[in-house]
Parts: sequence; C-alpha cells; structure tokens
Amino acid sequence: MSAVTAIFRREFASYFATPLAAVFIVIFLLLAGSFTFYLGDFYEVGQADLQAFFRFHPWLYLLLVPAVSMRLWAEERKTGTLELLLTQPVTLPQAVLGKYLAAWAFLGLALALTFPIWITVNWLGDPDNGVIVASYVGSWLMAGAMLAVGACISAATRSQVVAFILAVLVCLVLMLAGFPLALDAVRAIAPQSLVDAISSLSLLTHYQAITRGVLDLRDVAYFLLAILVWLAANALVIEIKKAD
Repeated sequence: MSAVTAIFRREFASYFATPLAAVFIVIFLLLAGSFTFYLGDFYEVGQADLQAFFRFHPWLYLLLVPAVSMRLWAEERKTGTLELLLTQPVTLPQAVLGKYLAAWAFLGLALALTFPIWITVNWLGDPDNGVIVASYVGSWLMAGAMLAVGACISAATRSQVVAFILAVLVCLVLMLAGFPLALDAVRAIAPQSLVDAISSLSLLTHYQAITRGVLDLRDVAYFLLAILVWLAANALVIEIKKAD
C-alpha cells in the first residue's frame, strides 16, 4: 500500500506542476455554472434544487474526463518512462491503482469546488440536501467509471490525441446505451429483455437513478464493478504492450 501511496502523491502533485490543472478546473467550473444557470433555466424553473446542475454532468465529463485520462499512460509510453516506472519496487496493479486514484482525486477536487452552487441553492430556498449529497456521490462515481475507461485506452496508445478521441467514443456509447432515443430505436427491433439489458449497462441509467436521491446498492455496485473491470483491462493492456 505504501507503493500505491507514493505513486498517488507523485501523480497528484504532477497535476499542479503546470498551469494545466488550474485551467481544467476553471473550465469545469465555468461550464458547470453556465449550464446550470443559463441552459438549465435554473431561475425560470423556480425550484430550490440542483437538478439542472447535475443534468449536464454526464456531457461535461464526456469531454473533460478523457482530457484527464489521455495522459495517464500514453505520456509514459511516449517518453519511455513506463519501463522505468515498472523497474521500480512497485507491482503493475499498484502502479495502475496509484495513477488512477490520483486522477480520480483530481476530478473529485474539481467537483468539490462547485460547492458555491450548493450554497446558492440553500440561500435561495430549502432544497433536499440528501438528494444533493447522493447526486454528488453519483457524479463522482460516474466520473470514476469514465476515467477507468479512459485510462485503459490511454495504455493502448502512445498518442494522447488518439487516447482522447477513443475514450470519448467509448464513453459516448456507454452513455447512449441508456438514452431514451437509442433505447426506442432498439425497442423497435428487439424484445424488451434485450432493451433492459442494454439499459442496465449504461452509465446514464445508473447515474440518473442515483440523482433521484436513492443510493441503491445496485447502482453503486455497477460503477465500482465497471471501475474494477476497466482497471483490470488497463493492467492487462500494459502487460501485453510490455511484452512487445
């Protein structure tokens, strides 16, 4: 565990070694605020809740999470530091976990810095803070699942641009699997059991269930299992590339 901690600290600190971390956080906060108060019709609705805020998170993450994940392993492979990392007294699973947790913590920090919006809605009315807490947890879990997807794809290529594009496409597919229009198209040609199966694999389906204010164990387990599966695939890809 000390090896995981050491990698976590190194990776997390590296985000703030350049202005890129500040730029990412500022962009995230500006987009989150703009989508909430302008595109989300926050004031026009006249309800003291953050539904408009959390509604746009999946689409924000669709672009911003791959931007974080694309450098995790692609940069290591391009600069040749991957071999150096793996010669250190650290196992491959420890390296994968340490780098992933650092990136997830960075995303968590960006999400936590949206607290002024939470304060604002409490100042304007009397929201259900339990629902808001559950929605924050769901948002962070969804970001973690998308990050695991991006990390795995980043391990498969030396190009950060390719890693970014492929991560966006894969995450988009996982999102659209629960989108009503996509499900309606499948429903027209397939039985309901298949439609339900596709919907159950969607990030969007489980995220929306949590944002209703219920932290169902099945939804939490889905995100955690998705993270574990993609991290296992991440380690497998690195092992294969290392043997090349």
